[in-house]
Amino acid sequence: MVSPESPAPIPNLDRRQLTVVAALIERDGRILIGQRAMGGSHQLKWEFPGGKIEPHESPREALRRELREELEIEAEIGGEVTRYEFQYPGKAPIQLIFFRVTQFSGEPCNIVFHDIRWEFAAEFPRYTFLDGDVDFVRRLARGEFPTTGAPSTPHRSRP
Repeated sequence: MVSPESPAPIPNLDRRQLTVVAALIERDGRILIGQRAMGGSHQLKWEFPGGKIEPHESPREALRRELREELEIEAEIGGEVTRYEFQYPGKAPIQLIFFRVTQFSGEPCNIVFHDIRWEFAAEFPRYTFLDGDVDFVRRLARGEFPTTGAPSTPHRSRP
């Protein structure tokens, strides 16, 4: 039996499509964002903490692991905020799934990013985000996805 906390893993049936999970980590009305490190792909672009789902992981399990690895926090993964597909030129499509995180233990510690910041969503348009996040960031800044732990109904959209 699968519990709501650990739903069945999402199989990458289409091996060409990657599934990536990301967190809207909220505190005092602000959301934590990270700037990618120098030397890697998409260097110095801003993003939400998270990463790829490994085989046999559910999206929530993958996000919990990624937040432990990237920020050294133990997070309670909340409701799904949205999911959509994005494709970078010449690359396989990516399925992006965003979850709300309002409860976590530990203070976020920058392990992998060039910089991390707590920022109000309305200020996000000042930052250069990953292309795959840009439309979502605009919508978040406009208030389409309320912050501060408001109940969320997953939105299934296209960027």
